[in-house]
Amino acid sequence: MSIKRINNRPFRRGALVVLAATVATVAAVASSGAKPAGQPKLVVGIIVEELQDEYLALLQDNFREGGLKRLMRDGVVIANVDFGAPIDATASTAIIYTGAPTWVNAIPSAEVMQRATLRPQPVFQDMDYMGNFTNQTLSPRALAVTTITDELKIAGGGITQAYAISPNPSMALIMGGHAGNCALWLNDANESWATTTYYKDVPSTLNVQNRLLPMRERIDTMTWTPMFKPEEYTFVPEHLKLFPFKYTFRQSGPDRMLQFRSSPKINDEVTNYTIENIKELSLGKHGSADMISLSYTVAPYPYSKNVDNRYETYDAYYQLDRNLDNLFSAIDQTVGLDNTLIFLAATPPAQRTRRDDEKWNLPYGEFSTKKAISLLNLYLIALYGNGEWVNAYHNGQMYLNQKLIEEKKQSLTDLRRETARFLERMAGVTKAYSLDEIIDSRSAETAPLRNATSLAHAGDVWLQVMPGWQIIDDFNNPKQRTELVERSAAASAPVYILAPNVTARKIEYPVDARAIAPTITSLLRIRSPNAASTPPLSLD
Repeated sequence: MSIKRINNRPFRRGALVVLAATVATVAAVASSGAKPAGQPKLVVGIIVEELQDEYLALLQDNFREGGLKRLMRDGVVIANVDFGAPIDATASTAIIYTGAPTWVNAIPSAEVMQRATLRPQPVFQDMDYMGNFTNQTLSPRALAVTTITDELKIAGGGITQAYAISPNPSMALIMGGHAGNCALWLNDANESWATTTYYKDVPSTLNVQNRLLPMRERIDTMTWTPMFKPEEYTFVPEHLKLFPFKYTFRQSGPDRMLQFRSSPKINDEVTNYTIENIKELSLGKHGSADMISLSYTVAPYPYSKNVDNRYETYDAYYQLDRNLDNLFSAIDQTVGLDNTLIFLAATPPAQRTRRDDEKWNLPYGEFSTKKAISLLNLYLIALYGNGEWVNAYHNGQMYLNQKLIEEKKQSLTDLRRETARFLERMAGVTKAYSLDEIIDSRSAETAPLRNATSLAHAGDVWLQVMPGWQIIDDFNNPKQRTELVERSAAASAPVYILAPNVTARKIEYPVDARAIAPTITSLLRIRSPNAASTPPLSLD
């Protein structure tokens, strides 16, 4: 069979013209530094401690159009992001930014037990790096996998700028990642913004902020009072509104910085410092997507005069809304919101809350760690012989004396099992799990605990104490006494995504928290963090 040549010169000439025009267009875009349509110039990651979706729905009538309402109206609302087992804000942030569970990313909490010293220490403690405006020695190297920030920096080939700002050092380091330019946090000791020498691109704004606008000289002039008149707090009971709250942060006050960092006033500082850095560092103007990450808090104020602190909590939401409105307005003026991808992720509610007034006669009990360890040690002595079989307690976990167990040639697995069974017979303990049970978990009950465990820091037995009971950690500190009691709370929180060419919608079904990082990187057209195994949500 012969093949005939088709003579279609007009078509070929037209194709060559189109090809030449396409090449010229691509070259012009490349030389101008312009980005493909829909590709953001700036990525803004926001973590809000204990933000709850139902409060937003309750209070939205008093929100500004450009703050939380903008996210709720124009963005993708993921109402129920599931984190699995209860974890703190640090561990939640690590999951959001890595797309990996604690089991993989190795960040179980802000503080971890150091087995060598039997003392708690910051999870990011790293003696290889000095502090800048702090004596803390920290780095992000404890984070075992890559983050959204890391992948964006790699995709930018050295052009991308990425910074993180948080009152909390561990959250700042997670958001800054391994490859970020710098992570900045608030140092309680000297009341200054600080960083670590791990990062080489310390912004000039750090010196300017600390030397020209030192926080330690401004805090005692700050006052937190309600934003609105009492009658505008519709959902606050009348008896709470009779005497509107007023909080100050005087130099002579105890725990001044802790009080300040727990209040909405810290959100003002984060907003102002973030806007300053966006402008001074020309973020969003480097020819590749830049990134700024920051964190806020709307957690119930632990220093409120009333245990029922709804007045303060609702006001914190209103003040957060004002901060977001100011932040988004500044971004719109410098980069343009249509050139910006914003994701706001909340961390789950805390599992421990203040105890209600005794006058309500609610069920209550105390679990003494000192008493529990003393009784446990006597029990293990009866089974395995003399010795101090229990080394430590930290964050709901018992740490056994593994050196002694090895010397006595006993089975660590057996001691863990016996410890768990004994603790379950104690008043106030609802469940105790050995580490082996958690590691080998195949059930729906223990699988979330496995994901929330970091083997490098895990205790030998995990305890769950009955709701309404108070854990008295008198083993580590006989004088320590807290008003916090255990409370069952869902380990879920909302996430909001506002991005170019992404249609507003609300996702009501539960979404695995590990899906957030790959979803963000998918929108950015870059690869997911290296441990993110959950597929992204389809949004664009």
